[in-house]
Amino acid sequence: MLDQQRDYVLRTAEERGVRLIRLWFTDVLGNLKSFAISHAELEGALEDGMTFDGSSIDGFSRIQEADVIAIPDPNTFEVLPWGDPREARVFCDIHNLDGTTFDGDPRQVLRRNLDKARQQGFEMLVAPDIEFFYFAPPQPGQSPQPLDEGGFFDLTTTDVAGSLRKETIHTLEKLSIPVGSSFHEDAPSQHEIDLRHTDALGMADSIMTFRLVVKEVAAKQGVHATFMPKPFESVQGSGMHLHLSLSDGEKNAFYDEDDEYNLSLVAKQFIAGLLRHSAEITAVTNQTVNSYKRLVPGFEAPIHISWARNNRSGLIRVPIAKQGNANSTRIEYRSPDPACNPYLAFSVLLAAGLKGISEGYELPAEADANLFELNDAALATLGIDTLPQSLNDSLKVMERSELVRDALGEHIFDYFLLNKRAEWRSYKTHVSQFELDRYLRAL
Repeated sequence: MLDQQRDYVLRTAEERGVRLIRLWFTDVLGNLKSFAISHAELEGALEDGMTFDGSSIDGFSRIQEADVIAIPDPNTFEVLPWGDPREARVFCDIHNLDGTTFDGDPRQVLRRNLDKARQQGFEMLVAPDIEFFYFAPPQPGQSPQPLDEGGFFDLTTTDVAGSLRKETIHTLEKLSIPVGSSFHEDAPSQHEIDLRHTDALGMADSIMTFRLVVKEVAAKQGVHATFMPKPFESVQGSGMHLHLSLSDGEKNAFYDEDDEYNLSLVAKQFIAGLLRHSAEITAVTNQTVNSYKRLVPGFEAPIHISWARNNRSGLIRVPIAKQGNANSTRIEYRSPDPACNPYLAFSVLLAAGLKGISEGYELPAEADANLFELNDAALATLGIDTLPQSLNDSLKVMERSELVRDALGEHIFDYFLLNKRAEWRSYKTHVSQFELDRYLRAL
C-alpha cells in the first residue's frame, strides 16, 4: 500500500509538472516549518528521507546531535494551488539518524498517542470550528482596523471578507480539505470556518494547512488574517472548538441507543477524564499569554470545568445528535484556541479522555444552568471549579502532571515548559500602555 502511494506521488508530480516539493513539519509550538527539494530529489526523499540540521529549529535537537531526517508521508502529498512553477507539499515525520522516531517531533507525539488508543480499540475523530480575524492593511501609527462591523451570521452587499472566505474554501477543497460551513462570527471582522470530521492525525495536518491558506488568500488581497486568540479588548476572542468522538471499528463508540441522551459509558468516562485533567492540559490547548484574555467571563469563552447538553457556558458541550444518526453523537471541547499546536493539543485531550476510560472515572452531574450568572459561592456548592486564569497558572499545574508528561514525552514536555516560562517572564516585566495610562500621572 505504501509503495502504491509513493508511485502515485511520483506519477502525479510528473503529470502535473511539479518542479518544487516543500517538506512540511512543525516545531514544538506549532509553527509550520519547511524546506524545499527539487523534483529530481523526490523519489530518493520518499525512499530514504532528507537529512537537515535540527538544531536550528526551536525545541528540536541540541547542537551536539543536530542532524535529523525528514521522512515524507506520501498520504499527505498535495499540489499547491498557488505558485509558478508548480509546487507541492508533503508532511513529514522526523526521525533520528539511526531510524528511530525523534522525540521532539509533535507529529510523532500524536502518532504515539493514537497508537495507545488503538491498543484499547479506538480511533479518534476530530472536527474543529476555527475562528479568526481579518484586518485591513495597517497604516503607520494606527491600531489594526477591522474590515467590517458585522456580527453573527451577518452578510452585506459589500462583504469583502465573505469573498475571502469563499476563496479560502475553494482553496482548501483543492487541497482535499472538506469544509462543513462558514460564516461571519459575532465580533467585527471575525469569521469562522468549520472543517468536516476526520481522523485526528489527518485533521492536525489539515489545521496546519488551514492556517497557512487563510493567511495566503488574505495576503493576496492586501488583508492580514490572524489567529491571535484575543486581538481586541472589548469583543470576544477566537476559539477553536473541537468536536471529538471515538470509533471502535465502524461504530461510534460514544453512541448508545439505550441511554436517555444516547451517550455510551465510554463517552461518559471520556468526558469525565477531560474534566478531571482539564486544568493540567490547558497550557497546551491555550499556549500563549494572550490566550487567557479570551478565557474570561462575559465573552462566551468557557472558564468553568463542567459539562452539559447544549449549554455554551461550560467547558464541554454535548450537542443534540441528529435523530437516527448514531455517528452524530459527539462532544464539543470549547476552551482551545487556534494558536495551539494541534498535534500536541489532540495528544493531551486523547490522553485525558483515555485515562477516564481506563480508570473508570464517574461523570459528574450535568451543569445545565448559565454558569456565567452564578457567583463563586453557588459554583462552589455545585462543585464547579475554573480553568487556570493565566499562562503562569497553567504552567504550574502542567509541570506537576504525569499525564501531560507521559503524553508529550520528556523532550517536548521540558522544552514547552522552558519556552513558556520565558514567555511569561517577558510578559511579566513588560510595562504596557494600560499601566502608563492608569498609573503614571496618578501615582
